This record gives sequence, structure tokens and C-alpha cells, in this order.
Amino acid sequence: MTALVIAAHGTRLPEGQQACRELVDRVRAMLPGVRVLDAYVELDEPAISVAVTDALETDPARHAVVVPLMIGTGGHVREDIPNAIAAGKQELSGGNVTYTAHLGPDPRLRSAARDRIAAAAGDWPAAETSVVFLGRGCSLPEANADHVRLGRMLLEEGGYADVVTGFIQVAQPGLSGALDRAYSHGGRQIVVMPHYLFPGRLQRWAQQQAADWASQHSDAEVRVAEVIGACDELAAVVVDRYLGAASDAEEAPQLYLSALVLRDRKVVIAGAGRVASRRVGKLLDAGADLHVVAPAASPQISQLATDGLLNWTQREVTESDLAGAWYALALTDSPEVNAQVAAWAEQRRIFCVRADDAAGGSAWTPATGATGGLIVGVVGDRDPHRSARARSVAVAAVREL
Repeated sequence: MTALVIAAHGTRLPEGQQACRELVDRVRAMLPGVRVLDAYVELDEPAISVAVTDALETDPARHAVVVPLMIGTGGHVREDIPNAIAAGKQELSGGNVTYTAHLGPDPRLRSAARDRIAAAAGDWPAAETSVVFLGRGCSLPEANADHVRLGRMLLEEGGYADVVTGFIQVAQPGLSGALDRAYSHGGRQIVVMPHYLFPGRLQRWAQQQAADWASQHSDAEVRVAEVIGACDELAAVVVDRYLGAASDAEEAPQLYLSALVLRDRKVVIAGAGRVASRRVGKLLDAGADLHVVAPAASPQISQLATDGLLNWTQREVTESDLAGAWYALALTDSPEVNAQVAAWAEQRRIFCVRADDAAGGSAWTPATGATGGLIVGVVGDRDPHRSARARSVAVAAVREL
């Protein structure tokens, strides 16, 4: 089976290294027959690039899956790990690596965090316990915002008196500032939850800073919870990331990225609802001779037809509607109709996009963005939100060239 590379941050502390390797062993136990390699961004070995090369070399199909062992989507997830993957592939002049999403706000990890809080709180009732939910902190505002949203989910799921979010570095408020906020809200029984995966220097900083703050507030008690650690919940999330990526890689076709010149060429859209409304603008910008077939249409498409910018045939789609078409899009809310349109298009050798089932069509629509006279497209990931985020990152990078 396809090898799995678990890409962790890394630490020099023996207890952190041991916890990470214990987690890797748990994953191995859950994936019998799968080669599981651990690798690190820094401070430990092997490097991610080395592990990727190793995984590709030993896989007959030259394919590997990399799961970032990261809770948030900071610089390591967005830049360091992808760069290391590219370096590992370059050593072999190619190979196919599927890079999964980070671990994110998975409900199993939230449950593990609540368990750590409960263990630290001891006999304190949740309704009388204030929580300082402590993140790593980074220079990316959206990553810090994700941590704040996660804190809100923790408040609603845990039934605590209060949840204040803070960061151990880079972002604000820091731990002392977050403790001040919890105190000003009336918190006198406070649990600090370091939202990290393994013990390390960040956990030590949290313990020291919490102790320093508590020494200056004799009427409040602060208890620091354990980190998530090498638990079954964390291992199960990693396994799910791997299985989803490995399954998609086996099922997904190999793609060839190209750009279509559609000016004055007939393009047929089956369906005229919300999805079709999002697609027509760029097709019209490309100069396509646009034909929409649907019994009813959104106000936007109806107005475009009234203005003579596209042709709308107000009925169910038929095979004859594809006559003379260069490109087709099956965007109805009926999987059966979309499948039929795709089959007609296949018979006529017309590339066709299916909104409900990408693999059921012969073309996929990329997430695109334009800057500086260039068009950037991201395609091949069945998670449209992730593709859109990747597009935004790519556009920002191109803008700086």
C-alpha cells in the first residue's frame, strides 16, 4: 500500500521525541501493511525531504501520502512542508505525493482537549471553571483566527464559565494577558489548556508563565493541563487523513492541466441555479457562445438572457442540445441528469464538467485567480475549499514576483 509520511514539527526534548514516536507507533498499529515514516520540519531527524524520497523509492507506483502533524495552518503547513516535499521529489526527478489537510478542528481532538481540561480541573465543576485556551501563535492572521474560533467551539461544547484564547508567542494576547482577561471576567479557578500536540519548550513556557502570574494573584488558582499527547484520538485523525488521501489517489484520474480558448465557441450548461450562476461570468468573459438549458433559471441568468448575453432554453436538457458544442457543464441538482449529460458529452467527444461528481466528468474546473497579467489555477483536489485557499496563496506569491 501507499507509504505514509507523518510530518511533525520536531523537538530536542527527549519527552517530546518519545511522545511523537509513540504516536507514530499507534498509527502503525492502526494501519497494518502500510509503511509509516516519521519526519520533521526541524530539531529532529529524518528531515521531511529525506523521508519523502525514501517513501517514493520503495513504492512501486512512486506514490506517497504526507500528513502534516499540525493542529493549525501556519507557515510550516503552508510553506515549509510543501517545500520539503518538492525537494524530496526532486531527488528522484518526480513521483506523486498527496499532501493532506492539517489536523484542524476535528471533533476528536476537541474531545481530547476537554478531557485534558477535566483532568486538570479535578473537582472543579465545569460551570465554575475558566479556561485559557493557549495556542502556538504565528504571523498568519487567519491561522490565529482559527484558534479563536476553536476556543469558541470549546466554550459551547464544554459548558465552562469562560474560555479566553491566548498565544504563547508572536500573537496577542500572550498567556499573562489572557489570564488577566479571565481574571477580569471573574475567573478564580482557571485551567490553562496548552493546545499543542506534544510536550516541549512551549509547554514549559506555559507552565512557567502561569506560575509567575499565579504568584501575583493569591485569590486565584491556576492549573496547567497536559498537552494532547500520543492518544488514540490523535492517531485516528492521522489515519483518516491518510485513508482519504490514499483512496482519492487510487480513484482519481491523472490530469493534464490546460487552458481553453472559448471565444465564439458553443458552450452548453445544463442547469441554471446557484452553481451555474457562479460559472457564467467567467465563461462570458472568455467570449463563449453560451447556451443554458433548464426549466427555470436564477434571476442572474434570466437577466443575462434578457440582455442577450446568453441563450436560455426553458426546458429539460436533451442530447440534441449538445450538437456543435465544444464544452459542456452538467450543473443541475439531479445526479441522474448530470450523469446523462456527461454520457452524451462522452459519446460526442465533448469535454464535460460535473458539479456533483468531479470524477464522473471528463474535465474539472480549477480554482482560478488573476494578477499581473497571469492567470493562476489550482485543480486536482476534491476539497474545493482547500483548492480555493491554495489558489489564494498562489496568487499572493505571484503578485510578489
